[in-house]
Amino acid sequence: MSKSLILADEPLAGFLEEMFEPDCQCGSWSLIKNGSEMDLEKVKGLYLYGHPIVDGALMDCLPNLKIVSNFGVGIDHVDVQAASERGVAVGNTPGAVEGATADMTMALLLATARNIVVGDSFARSNEFQHYDPNRFVGHEVHGSILGIVGLGRIGTEVARRAKGFGMKILYYNRRRNSEIEQELAVEYVSLEELLHRAHFVTLNVPMTNQTRHMIGETELRSMREDGILINIARGGVVDHEALYKALKERWIVAAAIDVTEPEPLDRKHPLLSLKNLVITPHLGSATFKTRKRMGEMAIANIRAALKNLPLPFAVKPT
Repeated sequence: MSKSLILADEPLAGFLEEMFEPDCQCGSWSLIKNGSEMDLEKVKGLYLYGHPIVDGALMDCLPNLKIVSNFGVGIDHVDVQAASERGVAVGNTPGAVEGATADMTMALLLATARNIVVGDSFARSNEFQHYDPNRFVGHEVHGSILGIVGLGRIGTEVARRAKGFGMKILYYNRRRNSEIEQELAVEYVSLEELLHRAHFVTLNVPMTNQTRHMIGETELRSMREDGILINIARGGVVDHEALYKALKERWIVAAAIDVTEPEPLDRKHPLLSLKNLVITPHLGSATFKTRKRMGEMAIANIRAALKNLPLPFAVKPT
């Protein structure tokens, strides 16, 4: 009997093989381009560690594919509807990333407000010859207004943390959440009002056709001049060209982004030249505990699919 084949990123293939039964082996993505028709017929699962595009055309190359298991929550790189039409299950890792991603949201907010990145660079440089209290004066977080765009699981965790800083919290969401409003004393407002009032705006929405470039020139011009934008959702939620203009021309005071489109940006991209932008390499869920849990959930989805069982963490087509 031939072994079931699971494809993953090259560095993970050997590690993953230890996680499965003896009748299963792991290979790298290169097999899709270089493998024979017989090899492709063996592929039963795809383990998505980065964000490779998995569409109907790719799935059609793998006639016996059963499962696309994503290491992470966001599945904008997977055509879930095409998978459903082909009888391919899709799984992700809900509930694993909220705490770590909310922590990172607050880390970016604080770093930007208090000039942590430029301050660190200055403190290490030869320019720092004496203390000057007028250097790198930032913006207070406690007592300020936070606007959360997307009060889902991650957005709610951001709100919980912000309450500890005594922040007044506004939120905009597709649907109001009266339970969270009562629990955390958050105020539901329109996106326009949120942008106009908030000192800090955090983006915690999924990447969909509706959220692509939801923050563009109009929205950035609606923000306060002392406003700070934090994007830890997906790069495509923000129009990068508009963001560059907003920061360069000081429509807003600063921004922090953990995600870009594409990822990474071209090394000559103008955003990378800005001092009032903090940028990190997609670190939202990058803690040892969270990444371990994500891996366990992604593997559990594959194991279930290979046994023809329902996925414990399934994604349904919308």
